Formats: sequence, C-alpha cells, structure tokens
Amino acid sequence: MKIFHQKNALNSFVEEERNKNRTIGLVPTMGALHKGHISLVKKALLENDSVVVSIFVNPTQFDKKDDLEKYPRNFDKDAELLKVVSDDIVVFAPTVDEIYGDNIKSETYQFDGLDKVMEGEFRTGHFDGVGTIVELLLRTVDPDKAYFGEKDFQQLQIIRKMVEIKKLPYTIIGCPIEREPHGLAMSSRNERLSPTTRDEANFIYETLKTAKTKFGTESAQEIVQWVESEYGKHPIFDLEYFEIADEATLTPILKIKNNQKYRAFIAVYADGVRLIDNLRLN
Repeated sequence: MKIFHQKNALNSFVEEERNKNRTIGLVPTMGALHKGHISLVKKALLENDSVVVSIFVNPTQFDKKDDLEKYPRNFDKDAELLKVVSDDIVVFAPTVDEIYGDNIKSETYQFDGLDKVMEGEFRTGHFDGVGTIVELLLRTVDPDKAYFGEKDFQQLQIIRKMVEIKKLPYTIIGCPIEREPHGLAMSSRNERLSPTTRDEANFIYETLKTAKTKFGTESAQEIVQWVESEYGKHPIFDLEYFEIADEATLTPILKIKNNQKYRAFIAVYADGVRLIDNLRLN
C-alpha cells in the first residue's frame, strides 16, 4: 500500500497511472474509518483501476473548535484497516500546512440555497469549508469518480452543485448509508458515545422509519410535530432539527407533489455528540 503525505508525490503517482490509461477513484475521508467508509472503498475498487483514499481532518469545515479537537484520529489503525481491504489502495494523508499553507481559510461558494437550510442553518461556514477541501482534493487527485456516503446527504448534494458550478470533469457517486446492527447510521462520532447511549441511539432510525410510514397519510407538519413530541419524551436526546425536504432542492416540503422525491433529515445531540441521519420517504 502506498502512502503519500505530499501533493507532489501524489501528483507523480497520478501522472504515472494516467500514462498507463488507468482509471482513478477517490474516497475522501477524515479518518477514524469504519464499515461505512470501507463500503465506499470497496465500491471504488470495483469501478476503478486505482483508488486513492484521502485521510485529512479538515479544519475549515468545523464551526466549533472543541469539535475539531475532539474529532477521533488514529492513522495507524486506519491504514491497517485499509490494508486488509486491499494492498493496492493509495492513501493520501497530508498535513494542514500541506493543504492550506499559511492561509487556513475557506473559499466562498454560492450553492443556490442548498447550504442555507438544515446543517447550513446550524453550522456557520461549514459547507464553504466542505466545498473548499473537496475541490482541492478533486483537483489534486484528478479522479474519474469520487465517492461519498448518503449519511451526509445535504453535503453530497452540495458537492454535486460545486462540481456543476465549477465545471469540474468528475463524476460524484452517492453510496447508501451503512448502519450498525440496531440501525444507528455509522459515523466516526459514534465512538464518542457511551455504550448505553450507543445502544439507545437506534431511536433515531426508528423515528425516521415511523415518519416514513406516516408520510402520505399525514401532513409534513403533523409528522414534524410528532417527531418533536417523541424527542421531548426522551431525555437522552436533544433534537436540533427534523425536516422533510425535496431531495433535489433540499427545500422544506409545503405540499407533496407527484414525481418528486422527499427525504427526512434529522440532527440530534447525545452525550454532547452531534449525530445526523436521513431516510428517503417515497
């Protein structure tokens, strides 16, 4: 397994691959890898001749310094996990200085309103940071395809919009959410939950599934009120938001329209850890 820490070394590898007419897949991560990440890597391996997995905790997408400092990091464990999957994986693990130099700052993007709702409403500047690092990684690795999990569905739509706006020649692939046995969406942040809370966090997925059964027979407002009521009864969790929105525009639903796809989005605090999830409703 090749590990690169400098962009120049990675660029040389990419150039060699291109000279051999080999296709390249990119899986951007912030490390603390789990089965969700591995599912992206396996899909990338199936669809490309060579796969680059980036491991980089991006400071510009954190709106809270405390959250950045607590984000789990274990590069050796991540590398061993990837090696089990395939010896042919290429890891790009740059330092902050290598990526940003002396200017740790986000570019400002116009995402056509996709960044103003849900996560964007509660995490100031978050999506500018996401757009910045993903654009930098895409331009550095120059992949044919890049793979992202649907757990961060709003992020996925924003990355697609960024690629469209910037006219970048890369295909963005969304991959299904991987879940723990009891339903909790896999996330690096889950490691920070107590064992008891982690077990009870299946409540998040269960409320999403119930919302799906209610969708079409009850109004969106009624479903939102039901979810808020359920979390009001559950002292372990602090509900930040629950929204039913159009998948394409992420606009909160006012009235169900035919031939449009809708998805429920949720953000919850548990043990001081922020957890997000989503589920397609129709």
